[in-house]
Amino acid sequence: MLYTKEHDWILLHQDDSSLAKVGISHFAQKEIGEIVFIDLPKVGQILQKGEVAVVLESTKAAIDIYAVASGEVLQVNEALIKNPSLINHSAEEEGWLYFIRFHTILLPPDRFGLLRKEAYRVIS
Repeated sequence: MLYTKEHDWILLHQDDSSLAKVGISHFAQKEIGEIVFIDLPKVGQILQKGEVAVVLESTKAAIDIYAVASGEVLQVNEALIKNPSLINHSAEEEGWLYFIRFHTILLPPDRFGLLRKEAYRVIS
């Protein structure tokens, strides 16, 4: 799993590093608070790096989650629509947000500003 400084995570597919699940870190969900609503991207939507991909609403505020890289959304975690609090209970597993095919392979990770778990722990 790789992380961004904005507290997103990316899990690259084992056999194809252009495919990945994306979510927010455990640290981020603690900071956001109890999530009560989520607006996910549409399957087939092309996201541009830096574009709002997901909107989370918590008991504290509405938070925009930005695309870490450009690509096509292949799947969204529909379980979150009925139960957005899955993110609070399992941010880095069951609470994943969407599955994407990146237009650019994000390797090596440091070239794209991505952090390995050990480096991310230092900032979170």
